[in-house]
Amino acid sequence: MNLVLPPRLSELLAAEPDPSFVGRLGPVLEGAARAIARLGDLDLVRYEDAPIDESADLSLWEELAPVVGSTIADVNALLTELSTQFPEGEAHFEPKPLAVEATLRQGAQELRSGVMAFGMRVRDPSVVGDRWNLIGELQAFRLRFRDRIGALVFEVASHLGECRRRDVDPGYVEELSAALLVRSTSADLRRLMRARVQQVAEAPQMDVAWHARQIEKELNAFGRTAAWRAFRAQDKRAVLEFRTRVKALETPALEHRELDHAELLALLEPFAAFCDELEAANRREVLVAHDLEVLAALGPTLEQAASAASREQAREALLEALAQAQALYGRSADLDVGLRRLKKTPPTVETVRGDLEQFVVLVSRLSAV
Repeated sequence: MNLVLPPRLSELLAAEPDPSFVGRLGPVLEGAARAIARLGDLDLVRYEDAPIDESADLSLWEELAPVVGSTIADVNALLTELSTQFPEGEAHFEPKPLAVEATLRQGAQELRSGVMAFGMRVRDPSVVGDRWNLIGELQAFRLRFRDRIGALVFEVASHLGECRRRDVDPGYVEELSAALLVRSTSADLRRLMRARVQQVAEAPQMDVAWHARQIEKELNAFGRTAAWRAFRAQDKRAVLEFRTRVKALETPALEHRELDHAELLALLEPFAAFCDELEAANRREVLVAHDLEVLAALGPTLEQAASAASREQAREALLEALAQAQALYGRSADLDVGLRRLKKTPPTVETVRGDLEQFVVLVSRLSAV
């Protein structure tokens, strides 16, 4: 696996005056980058293709056992590299190497404890005996350790010089892209299901079954989105369970009667509430940091639009701000509505002042949160 460290991380290493220190730290950071890449290089979707209530039988465990083993091995390889380059008992007198080694040792201790905890979890009958618990545990471990190793790289890099995590963490860009994709896609699912609740409640009796079929089609399409791979296993399970139950409404018993509003709403309303809970993804650290950066960049652009000498210049600045704000889609239902409206009907020189005023209000509400 050919690895290239992030440019800022390479710059910090190159600026270090002690070649011996760099010669030992470099392989550790490369090992961290390798572990992050390997822990992210797994698609669990093919293991999900089974009935939602199917247990994790022996065949699934046998199929996943090599993945569990390689997952542990990937983390242990980094720990081995770290102990090789920075063995116990060495004495350091320079402040920077001393601080770096202390950070590495603390990180290594946390990783070892995590590996042991994971090993115990995958021996737990409640995990091994349930397909979704097993997949979820494996997914969560890999994501958690990618994040911890990335944080460790950032902590080390911070001792070397000024940096941002996004500029030195080898997995940051990929993690952020996945988080943004999940957020925007789940926001659309949330909006879609809330609209369906209202449509079903107001639909004529004869149309309720049609809505059930449409919901099934929408969830099938949702399962084919690029974001599906990055969704948490337990969230996928909830989606698949709901889809299966909606499909079950199309039973032979209904051939002689029409599907009732209450039957469909009894499934749809709790699922819509579940979709609302997906908004909790906004509290992920990677998204919080990203959103603060976007909001900070939006401020000057909106000021430029407000102080523009002409309406055409104001329109160009507002269009730039709207493009920047697309990265916040899914953060707020109100902002999402505004972004969709202005995408469907872009600002003109005639409407730019009113559109700008409304958009500034939406952004200010985000900034106040």
